[in-house]
Amino acid sequence: MSDNSEEISERKREHLELCLTDEVAFKQKKNGFDYYDFIHNAATEVELNKISFQTKFFGKKISYPFLISCMTGGADEAENINAKLAVAAAKLNVPIGVGSQRQIFENKTFKNSYKVIRKNAAGVPVLGNIGAAQVAAVKSVKRFQQLVNVIEADALVIHLNAAQELLQKNGEPNFKGLLDNITRLTKTLTVPVIVKEVGTGVSSAAAKKLLDAGVAGIDVAGAGGTSWTGVEILRNKNTDGIEFWDWGLPASYCIKEIFKLKRNYKFTLIGSGGINSAMDAAKALALGSDLVASARIILTELHKNDIEGVINLISGWFDTIKKIMFLTGSKNLKQLRKNKLIKKDLLF
Repeated sequence: MSDNSEEISERKREHLELCLTDEVAFKQKKNGFDYYDFIHNAATEVELNKISFQTKFFGKKISYPFLISCMTGGADEAENINAKLAVAAAKLNVPIGVGSQRQIFENKTFKNSYKVIRKNAAGVPVLGNIGAAQVAAVKSVKRFQQLVNVIEADALVIHLNAAQELLQKNGEPNFKGLLDNITRLTKTLTVPVIVKEVGTGVSSAAAKKLLDAGVAGIDVAGAGGTSWTGVEILRNKNTDGIEFWDWGLPASYCIKEIFKLKRNYKFTLIGSGGINSAMDAAKALALGSDLVASARIILTELHKNDIEGVINLISGWFDTIKKIMFLTGSKNLKQLRKNKLIKKDLLF
């Protein structure tokens, strides 16, 4: 095992440990969903038992528009976590992402920590994952097909984490060539490419560049949930970079702005960034998300209440979202996205 591989594994272990606490949350900045209220429809005629969330995600039918977001892999603890999350995804029939697969290039020891997801979630969409720094650095994009093949992925996620890399000890804040290589990837990979942030959001201008490069999906991962700059500040055990703890665009803003691009582009919009309740998820969907995604709350629920806890959490959210749809007169998600929210400052 290389020194670099050992460092990556240790970093992943520290990330998992920190993300099981609330210490890594944004301090003041919120996801922005609190600025909106649903418009009550007193004359609703929606029939609760006829509401269905079933939809398609890259060609596969899923039962809820929810993604168990990319979390971990490449460390001893990761295999057990991924195995359990995959079982939950299979029972719920929702897609699931793996953590960064960089370790597959560095060290074969932890390959099973990724493969276990497809093993335990045979029928659901599974998303591979690699960092922007790794994509930007390579001369040949062919090696990324290996990441897809190892887990029989339905799509490959490229995570953008510029702010995190900037503050991470031995980070790699050099993304020169990223867009060109993404363009090459979208043309050569056997599966679609999704691009996601890790908690600082995607602006409309950045999203447009990514869509022009050929990506099939954008996960906004806006501010308001886990601060990965905060994670690295805690790992560094000093206050260097503390001014960047709350850096980023709120999730609600990102969703609202990027949704407008659907007028000219066909893509899947995933809303994430502090989705910690059914109300957050409902508002993310109402603002234009095709799916919503969560990570840290799922990880902590797994830690507290195991697989059943995760299943109950997600299914419970959608039971609540059904009630929200009833109260807003929304027969389906398409109707929920049509002027069902109002900014609170307009109510008074």
